[in-house]
Amino acid sequence: MALAKAWHHVWMRARTLLRATAAVGAAGLGYAAIVERNWFALRRYEIPILPAGAPSLRILHVSDVHLTPGRHRLLSWLRSLDATEPDLVVNTGDSIAHPDAVGPLLDALGPLLDRPGVFVYGSNDLYAPELKNPLRYLWRTSAADHHDDRPQLPWAELGDGMEAAGWLNLNNRRGRLKAGDLDIEVAGVHDSHINRDRYDEIAGAADPAADLRLGVLHSPEPAVLDRFAADGFNLLLAGHTHGGQVCIPGRGAIVTNCGIDRARASGLHRHPAQGDADRSWLHVSAGLGTSPYAPVRFGCRPEASLLTLVPGIS
Repeated sequence: MALAKAWHHVWMRARTLLRATAAVGAAGLGYAAIVERNWFALRRYEIPILPAGAPSLRILHVSDVHLTPGRHRLLSWLRSLDATEPDLVVNTGDSIAHPDAVGPLLDALGPLLDRPGVFVYGSNDLYAPELKNPLRYLWRTSAADHHDDRPQLPWAELGDGMEAAGWLNLNNRRGRLKAGDLDIEVAGVHDSHINRDRYDEIAGAADPAADLRLGVLHSPEPAVLDRFAADGFNLLLAGHTHGGQVCIPGRGAIVTNCGIDRARASGLHRHPAQGDADRSWLHVSAGLGTSPYAPVRFGCRPEASLLTLVPGIS
């Protein structure tokens, strides 16, 4: 009898603990899906990269919007970014996640489209999202799951809309533009994550006479970053990682879904990570959205970034 009572007591405590754990888990999931997913942040960085005497330049970096119908808070916040008054807008891809998203996205970009801008695509601009087990990201990247027979999204319509506004399409292309009275050489590649990058088509030394040499890519794969840096592009902008999307407080990203190290899953860094003072600056955006099949963020708020470029330290 005493043994039965003891086991009953243990079971009651265990059941209470399980209920408490489930309640905490449900609260955490609710926070990640409702609060943090819509808690947008504008990150600000100053980068000492311009030639001596050059005027400062403000770059708005937007990435991974993954827009679907009904994201009214996201659209409203995106529309508000014109108030940052950037000299140049850079979109590093994965802008849409639904066939009906192109019009609302272009409308939300609004007056930003009247400013100088450049863009590349991510895989999720091309193909509709699929339901996947998110735990698989712990041991492999989503590139292993990619196949070209997925339903396509209206990526051409998206690109046409941005190009019609004057933005440069940098998918495996190079170009030149003026922004903020500065001469900028730009180059970009299509998404390395699905083997659409063709760096050989843009390879070659960047013009050292340009005030800024900007490399744009969706997925920050180290091998592609290496080639941009070797060609003299001194500022590299990428997205794709979502900053890890679900992060451990104080420890950061668990995964990056690409080849870059977890320490550089988001934010401003140098590339290569180790080396001399002439390394390129690298900014990886944690992005604004999520896959519609994994609509959560934890320890990694959705973001856009305002990069203020200033003359370097002489």
